Amino acid sequence: MYFEGVKKNFGFGCMRLPMKGSAVDQTTFSRMVDLFMESGFNYFDTAHGYLGGKSETAIRDCVSARYPRESFVLTDKLTENFFKCESDIRPFFESQLRLCGVEYFDFYLMHAQNARNFEKYRRCRAYETAFALKREGKIRHVGLSFHDKAEVLDRILTLYPEIEVVQIQFNYADFEDPVVQSRLCYEVCRRHGKPVIVMEPVKGGTLVNLPREASAILEELRGGSNASYAIRFAAGFEGVFMVLSGMSDLAQMEDNLSYMKDFVPLGEREQAAILRVRAALSDRDFIPCTACRYCTEGCPRHISIPDLFACMNQKKLYRDWNSDVYYGIHTSNGKGKASDCIACGKCELACPQKLEIRKLLRLVAEQFE
Repeated sequence: MYFEGVKKNFGFGCMRLPMKGSAVDQTTFSRMVDLFMESGFNYFDTAHGYLGGKSETAIRDCVSARYPRESFVLTDKLTENFFKCESDIRPFFESQLRLCGVEYFDFYLMHAQNARNFEKYRRCRAYETAFALKREGKIRHVGLSFHDKAEVLDRILTLYPEIEVVQIQFNYADFEDPVVQSRLCYEVCRRHGKPVIVMEPVKGGTLVNLPREASAILEELRGGSNASYAIRFAAGFEGVFMVLSGMSDLAQMEDNLSYMKDFVPLGEREQAAILRVRAALSDRDFIPCTACRYCTEGCPRHISIPDLFACMNQKKLYRDWNSDVYYGIHTSNGKGKASDCIACGKCELACPQKLEIRKLLRLVAEQFE
């Protein structure tokens, strides 16, 4: 592997953990952690904003408190919402160590970098602070996660050549997408010699819950789940040292482990099928939301934007009454409807996919209201 202590090329993304009401289901999560570790994997990825702060404490209770520190690899991130100036960064970092129950992070990433927020990180000397924390032994490796054009990534890596690893959104649906630019960003990483961590290999579940005609293409292969082809696609690229999967139940864990335990890249026939699936998806007018939920944190009307977009996609896919029922569920108990949007634009600033959320919410309102 590229880094000492990392056992295999498959990681547990802790943004979509099993939940019991508003709390993490620690019993199920612990069972998933045990199965993951028993299968020879040991890489966990979290961030302070995941699950409203519950992801880090779940890591503490279900991983750090139950396994020796040297047996697992932990990544955390510095998110722009949680610091305003340079002096805020160290106290926030120390609080993350306490919340995770560890004394150091194996990887610490500048979170969701783009052309806009990168200037704040530079102004606040966030990178310099992280490099100093590395020298002090509190961080093993400094990196960044990224959502923007390839030219922006090239600029960041040119300005900060000390960066050791880059986390990018990379999947077969976004490979040639002009907004996400998966391939182009990957190529920038290769030119700079940076190992790649893949996030969103199944695009927030989109590449698992495929339209019928797309799913039928993969079924012809008779070789695995829809998720298996997406994750193996991403893991097969040279320079990709880690692929993250945000697993939320034991069935997903078991499926992922079944083909990543003894990883084999996609063959020619499978690659050809992926190209056909990509073509089938391009004919669909879906909202390419990955349900990262960054858009919901600052919404003044408490609109559950990803859930409403999921309802819209389901309506386009199945054209039945079920999505109408779920739209009602996701707009009850104090949650705003699509038509409640006041067009403040906070959601669009936060969206890694650069979606025109205000415009899309108007279309959702027309469909469901």
